[in-house]
Amino acid sequence: MATNSTPTKPVPAAAASPRSGLKLSSQTIAIIISVTVALIITVYLFISPHLEFKQRVLALALTFSACFLLVYFSYEALIFKEINNIYGSLEKFKRKEFKRMSSKFLFRPDPLQRIKDEIYLLAERNQKEIEELKRLQAMRREFLADVSHELKTPIFAAQGFLHTLIDGAIDDERVRDKFLQKAARSLDGLDTLVQDLITISQLEKGVIQMKKTQFDLNDLGREAVEQLEAKARTRNTTIHLVNAPEETFEVIGDRGRIKQVLLNLIDNAIKYGAENGNIWLSFHDGKKKTVVTVRDDGPGIHKEHLTRIFERFYRIDKSRTKDSSGGGSGLGLAISKHIVEAHKSVIAVVSTVGEGTTMRFKLPRVKV
Repeated sequence: MATNSTPTKPVPAAAASPRSGLKLSSQTIAIIISVTVALIITVYLFISPHLEFKQRVLALALTFSACFLLVYFSYEALIFKEINNIYGSLEKFKRKEFKRMSSKFLFRPDPLQRIKDEIYLLAERNQKEIEELKRLQAMRREFLADVSHELKTPIFAAQGFLHTLIDGAIDDERVRDKFLQKAARSLDGLDTLVQDLITISQLEKGVIQMKKTQFDLNDLGREAVEQLEAKARTRNTTIHLVNAPEETFEVIGDRGRIKQVLLNLIDNAIKYGAENGNIWLSFHDGKKKTVVTVRDDGPGIHKEHLTRIFERFYRIDKSRTKDSSGGGSGLGLAISKHIVEAHKSVIAVVSTVGEGTTMRFKLPRVKV
């Protein structure tokens, strides 16, 4: 007989919930397991009187194994599986940070212990991250305070000179010229600081690319020494270029940036070395690289400061004022560190209190 009812479409298998088998309540699961175990034991009790002793022992063993496997796999499928699902969600959350760590516990049979261990490791890692964030926050506050101080010093100085002129000193030609020169020097120092801040920011971001060419280090060293000789004389310091003029040290690097590094290292030795002291600049060829060394006979650096001298604005003596000679932004060593690292090298520092400090880095030699 014909009918007008529309046949019901079968639900595609893909539309069914993949977790539908896991929607049983804990009471239902317990009843199912209990009934199944009871049936197994009942079967054993029913057949055991008709078996011989060895057959009875074997049947008992099979019964025990069946009950064990039933309980274990039920526990594994229904409880451990859910725990592992939670663990899998946690893995997605922390995969990048804990990929290696998680594989360490991947095949451990007890996921509860596995999760416990992971929680402890996660807590330990989070604690370390918190401590690192606190350290970075302290450095950030220190950096902002230093930047504020470094900017404020030349601004206030120039402001003071200009207001003095505005208040009437401009009529005195001698005073006017003197104060204008001082204001100009202060603003030049401010410009140097801003440019150095821009430079170090670009170096840290990798924006500045090194323009590597072939050049002679000894020739570059002479330029740097000549440029700083006048400043060295203000502290009665002598700069020695150890290598003979005819020696050549052909290397590959950014000539302008390496000159900036030499100027910064020598300038730092002048400012913080001993008055009436000495500074030695030398070059030495190794197998594949040339070693650049700047050494002084100043007061040296205490061990606790060695790891921090390349930080921006870091001062060993916090009470020490800005360089009175007008140079230096407090960023010279930090900039030098980034330039040398961009040349795939590092600045090594060796210092003995009372004897002096040696800084050295390496540059690749030109292949002959």
